[in-house]
Amino acid sequence: MEFKHKSVLLKETIDSLNIKSDGIYIDGTIGGAGHALEICKRLSDKGQLIGFDQDADAIYAAGERLRDYEDQITIIRNNYCHMKEELEIRGITQVDGILLDLGVSSFQLDSPDRGFTYRVDAPLDMRMDRRQERTAADIVNQYSEKDLYRIIRDYGEERFAQNIAKHICIARQEAAIETTGELIEIIKHAIPAKVRATGGHPAKRTFQAIRIELNQELDVLKDSLDGMIELLSDGGRLCVITFHSLEDRIVKTSFKKNEDPCICPPEFPVCVCGRKSKGKVLTRKPIIPTREEIEANKRSKSSKLRVFERRK
Repeated sequence: MEFKHKSVLLKETIDSLNIKSDGIYIDGTIGGAGHALEICKRLSDKGQLIGFDQDADAIYAAGERLRDYEDQITIIRNNYCHMKEELEIRGITQVDGILLDLGVSSFQLDSPDRGFTYRVDAPLDMRMDRRQERTAADIVNQYSEKDLYRIIRDYGEERFAQNIAKHICIARQEAAIETTGELIEIIKHAIPAKVRATGGHPAKRTFQAIRIELNQELDVLKDSLDGMIELLSDGGRLCVITFHSLEDRIVKTSFKKNEDPCICPPEFPVCVCGRKSKGKVLTRKPIIPTREEIEANKRSKSSKLRVFERRK
């Protein structure tokens, strides 16, 4: 299957990176290389793009799409949380811009065997990195009812989380839950018919929760943002595209803390904690897609872009 992924907020992101032709730029989630290609077009022979991804299919697709720029690009199969170590190996300590386009690619959603989608019956997989042994099926069949409830509530923001967790545990006593179709039927029985008739797909939030838990997406994001800001040169920018409120909240909180890290009590006349600002948030409100983009690409609807500029 061809790797297809329509990059969201493409112009807005490229403009926000404020690309210097001889700079070093990082795409932490290179995917199908839509954003990466536009970065490469703006680089001179001295410029560099370094891309990260865990997905072997994405790595191959990005290499093919960026073939004309092979002298300027390096693609690394690793999670972006290992960015600093990977760059140090290559003698790079400062970069001019970093991009994260979070979430699941269209290719992953549209590939039935990956198990990300609730629209077809497929094995319960959901691994972004197929070298990882644990799959979504392991979570569904091995987590306690309490832990299933916690992740579906916290990561899926699902109001029927408790009932869904209960139904999963009852169903797996009869036989292991092995496919997306089996899980969807269980979820449907756990949600009132009136809600199923008026809302979106009943499995959407639960699938999101299991995927986030399996791939540790929120922990990785939370633990990586400060280090990325440290990697930026003076004037360098970090652009992050999120697709749900949990991710956006993490980015917003991190950016705010890096802009104003002072922990002194508000009644203190001057700062004595010694914590210095790392830069400035350039997006007081997130940049969102235009109505035209949403009409052309429905998957862009929930996307938000936030931008931080390093200032030393």
